[in-house]
Amino acid sequence: MMIARGKIGNYLRTNGSLGLCVRKGSTFVSGKSGVVGGGAAAAPGSGSAIRKGSNSGVGSKTLENGTHYNRKLEPMEVSNNGSISSKVKDEIDWYTSWYGLGQKPFGEDVQNELVKILEVKDIEIKPDGLIYLPEIKYRRILNKSFGAGGWGLVPRSDTIVTNSLVTREYGLICHGQLVSVARGEQDYFSEQGIPTATEGRKSNALMRCCKDLGVGSELWDPVFIKKFKKEHCVEKFVEHVTTGKKRKIWLRKDRIVEYPYKDKSF
Repeated sequence: MMIARGKIGNYLRTNGSLGLCVRKGSTFVSGKSGVVGGGAAAAPGSGSAIRKGSNSGVGSKTLENGTHYNRKLEPMEVSNNGSISSKVKDEIDWYTSWYGLGQKPFGEDVQNELVKILEVKDIEIKPDGLIYLPEIKYRRILNKSFGAGGWGLVPRSDTIVTNSLVTREYGLICHGQLVSVARGEQDYFSEQGIPTATEGRKSNALMRCCKDLGVGSELWDPVFIKKFKKEHCVEKFVEHVTTGKKRKIWLRKDRIVEYPYKDKSF
């Protein structure tokens, strides 16, 4: 069983996937089954059990160049007699750190992969005429450029949930350096849709972060947009199957009108 154990001063973020938080002087033991021991813990899976305020905390330090590091607990194996072997190491606190931003460029091979012109078959268009690249395509480009495991998205703020919107700020880390920060957002229409919206806001943040790497930059180029829509898209007059409302929508020339609309162009 993989667990972590220690004493925390002030609020300190631990495993982001568990979202655990304990108060000053509390001893905790966490694992897949939950939390054992003293201290107040946030709900597992919330991902927002974070320390608040400044970067102060037990074991924290600031290097001469201003980079903030924080001592975090590293999960270790537990022996058969129940003793815990734990090791503390210095890691960059990506929740607050700006380490590596603008520090050095990536290699030429990585840069060439990031700024490759998108293939026409990968670009989609929304009914309102907005062209876009599906989120999964951004992930494929990052995997090809940096390698699987060579990049990651880290939260940099609390999750904000309004009556119709979920939003959170994220930072994109590539090869150990911060390259971009963006806020992701996603609408939802009922409480049952909040989990899906939570995933959607992360994807939205990823796409926005990728703009700073030059991925799909042509999607924001007015000249390219007009050319793409003229050569590969068409505007059609359609009718909603259930409401009977008529409107115009955009779609690619190689696509057909799909439910809940039917083609009324002829």
